[in-house]
Amino acid sequence: MSVDDEVTGPGNPWPLRVALIGAGRIGSSHAELLANRVPGVELAAIYDPIEGAAARLAAKLAVPFATHNIDDIWSDPAIHAVAIAAPARSHTDLVVAAAGAGKHVFVEKPMAVTLEDADRAIAAAEASGVILQVGFNRRYAAGFAAARAAVDAGVVGEPQLLRSLTRDPGPFMGDPTRIPQWTIFFETLIHDFDTVCWLNPNAKPVRVTALADALVRPDGKEIGHLDTSVVTIEFDNGAIAVAEANFCAMYGYDVRGEVFGSAGMCTAGDVRATNLTAYTATGISVETSRLDSDLLRDAYLGEFEAFATAIRAGGPSPVPGSAARLALAIALASIKSVQEKRAVNIEEVDR
Repeated sequence: MSVDDEVTGPGNPWPLRVALIGAGRIGSSHAELLANRVPGVELAAIYDPIEGAAARLAAKLAVPFATHNIDDIWSDPAIHAVAIAAPARSHTDLVVAAAGAGKHVFVEKPMAVTLEDADRAIAAAEASGVILQVGFNRRYAAGFAAARAAVDAGVVGEPQLLRSLTRDPGPFMGDPTRIPQWTIFFETLIHDFDTVCWLNPNAKPVRVTALADALVRPDGKEIGHLDTSVVTIEFDNGAIAVAEANFCAMYGYDVRGEVFGSAGMCTAGDVRATNLTAYTATGISVETSRLDSDLLRDAYLGEFEAFATAIRAGGPSPVPGSAARLALAIALASIKSVQEKRAVNIEEVDR
């Protein structure tokens, strides 16, 4: 019996055994979910290239195996799948290697930072017949999922205006010299690009106009740091979307979306940590989230549950590599727009 037979066979008793790749901040959060909260999933191993990092996380979560040698993961026939939460620029090579080893792949965004690499990752998964799912978590946030269901049900009519925003919680503590150039497009707005495409189904983005600056850390601008951006995306069905991002929202982590159409409007997302509003002698107040792993915890759980379900069902991927490629094309057009200070057609970067 093959490993995939164990996972996908009807009524099989075996858990889906997943290895985590990357034991950093978001990897640690994913590890806790995979170890304790995803039904039918066992976090079987943790890899991190920094010696001791994987072992420390594994000890905390009682994970049976930890390594700083990635070949240990690829060569283990008892590992069915991997969850990649390593640094962004390593994602494509890890996807290709995982697929080559016959492992199903969940990969955090971005899957790639060039279209050539995106195509390489997609081709590797297709050639190996494994599930490739991209971590666009907003699709699994309750409000955003309900908005997409409303669009599908015709509640808003034909989408005309869309909006998606990401404002990271302040104060901003990053070092601009250590943040890779174009991070705001490849790692932050990439979520918003996917969101507006997903909320405008069956339409294709055709033109992008982007503005970006270093307003949070103006001293970083001379080395190419950008921390604030607004991007306008035009679609072939006439809809217009606005995606915006900033690295320092002093009031908390802010992720919201909106679809306005010919028959109505839907909004999604809430900066509040809960629906509690406190009324006191000092005024009215709410608590806000300060981490994505808090605000979007249920969404992270939902995407891992969907990943496990897709593997057991034999596909399809609920968030395929093609979705990552489409968002990446918008990111690349945004970069070109900033560089050349003009609107850029998608076909200029994706011929």
